[in-house]
Amino acid sequence: MSGQASSHTSGQASSHTSSQASDVRVGMACADEADVHASCLEELQVYQKALAAAGEVSAILRHPGFQRDRRLFDQLAASSAAVAASIAEGFGLGTDRLFANARYRSRGESKETRTHLIVAEGRRYISREERDRLSSRFDEIERMLTGLIRHLQREDRKHRG
Repeated sequence: MSGQASSHTSGQASSHTSSQASDVRVGMACADEADVHASCLEELQVYQKALAAAGEVSAILRHPGFQRDRRLFDQLAASSAAVAASIAEGFGLGTDRLFANARYRSRGESKETRTHLIVAEGRRYISREERDRLSSRFDEIERMLTGLIRHLQREDRKHRG
């Protein structure tokens, strides 16, 4: 997308012109309340939260149990990183439908990450508190992605940017 917010139909454009800053409302948990526009990937709050959550997962992967269980280590590292990576991939795609599909993949990676966290807790690699804290982060990301998917499906622009 360009540095400016996407244009709406001519009648709607004037109602959203107070400023670019107020028009850029991104990553809202309830995206269906407002038009959601971002001029660059880094403006997406859900992307920022996904990167932060992946960083938190990387920190727990330093626990000794993961060093002995390379398969779970690799699965958890890959799925947590793929949440943000799928958002980034989708942001570069040309239509709202393609972007929404990438967000579905991102949401699936988040659910996979939460499952790996449950397994890690069951194997006593992480505490219940660590699992709860990280699971709540990924649950929030999933809710944000769901709201943005709904928004993209409603907009269904054939050309983004």
